[in-house]
Amino acid sequence: MGIEPKAEDTAGVGGDKAVAPFHILAKPIGPMCNLDCTYCFYLEKEVLYPRTSKWAMPDDVLEEYVRQYIEHQKTDVIHFAWQGGEPTLLGVEFFRRVVELQAKYAGSKRIENAIQTNGTLLNDEWGAFLREQKFLVGISIDGPRELHDIYRVDKGNQPTFDKVMRGIDLLKRHEVEFNTLTTVHAGNVEYPLMVYEFLRRIGSGFMQFIPIVERAAEQVAKDGLVLIAPSFKDVAAVTPWSVDPVLYGRFLCDIFDQWVVRDVGRVFVQLFDVALESWVGVPASLCIFRPTCGSAMAVEHNGDVYSCDHFVYEENRLGNVMEKGLAAMTTSLQQHEFGQSKQTELPQYCRQCEVRFACNGECPKHRFTMTPDGEAGLNYLCPAYKLFFKHIDAPMRFMARELAHQRSPANVMAWMRGMKTVSPTRRVGRNEMCPCGSGVKYKRCCGQAPQAVRQSN
Repeated sequence: MGIEPKAEDTAGVGGDKAVAPFHILAKPIGPMCNLDCTYCFYLEKEVLYPRTSKWAMPDDVLEEYVRQYIEHQKTDVIHFAWQGGEPTLLGVEFFRRVVELQAKYAGSKRIENAIQTNGTLLNDEWGAFLREQKFLVGISIDGPRELHDIYRVDKGNQPTFDKVMRGIDLLKRHEVEFNTLTTVHAGNVEYPLMVYEFLRRIGSGFMQFIPIVERAAEQVAKDGLVLIAPSFKDVAAVTPWSVDPVLYGRFLCDIFDQWVVRDVGRVFVQLFDVALESWVGVPASLCIFRPTCGSAMAVEHNGDVYSCDHFVYEENRLGNVMEKGLAAMTTSLQQHEFGQSKQTELPQYCRQCEVRFACNGECPKHRFTMTPDGEAGLNYLCPAYKLFFKHIDAPMRFMARELAHQRSPANVMAWMRGMKTVSPTRRVGRNEMCPCGSGVKYKRCCGQAPQAVRQSN
């Protein structure tokens, strides 16, 4: 969900020593789900807990997690994120208890909740609760029926599109705020505009596009998992449902080209917003594009905390909230080294790359290919991001310049359409000073062709 609140250490764990901001994605039902999506990397995490028969987070673990998480955050607003598996399997009553515990420990702080769901179990009771408690709901949907149902099926291998759409309609009826999470995979990557137009049509004002990239071991790994970490050394291959890097890059470019002439300021695409942060020169709000990571962890149903949602492996377990404080785990040497390794293990090929400022090697989970000169650790999606970040350079520079002059980046839409971004009440000569106040001639500012922006900055 991209929420990363600030936090401090707690008394009894490490004193009042300040720690860097961190975020935890809570998995209160672990990998349990009513669907059986082909590409899901989390369903098999069940093998990490072989003696578990009850997957709901116990009340004492839930209370300890809520207490510590609130106590560690020194900001006025505390963000909780709930995921799975499928968290709605726990029922409304579980989340009523969540809200009750949050109120118990919140003090004067405001609590905000986000829940990621496949939407198939939502009903009027859920709608009323989510509306009353102002939960932000993330709905997983991969596009129109013919694309969504390729991989998002239930336990009986039946399509789920109609059930998801019923869930979305219910959220609209109850006026619950929602956004969409769309995985980009082998089945939908060649239909970017079909996906984008569909999401716009169903009322998604905030979109996340998540590339599916998984490697499967030829033989089951020692921990019982098939979908393995990038450090896995035995024989493995990219799964058939994983996205092709070049096609993923084109997918992003095609959607961006529609968005940048029509929807800036109206539709928010997470990746585009984060990219603009890089062009403006502020730290990326999304962990995968930061130089280092380690501030976004995951807590399992039993209280186990892992370095990252994508690194739920035994070697990445930091401890348990019933035995060790969250702040101590966050500031541990293990987690520090995990986060710093994203930068220290970046290949030289990436260090010299012209789009490194926006990419930073992306997520370590995807770094399992070789650079052209034979160095390990290149991101599988490197071709995608090189293509995409180069493609958006000119409009991103324009939007960054608009922000620098305290103007709306939405002006890029008129600029991209070849229109003036200034008042149309009079004609502006090419050699006149630009009316926007930039201090340069109109032909070198708002009157220039889109492809010329790089030379003017």
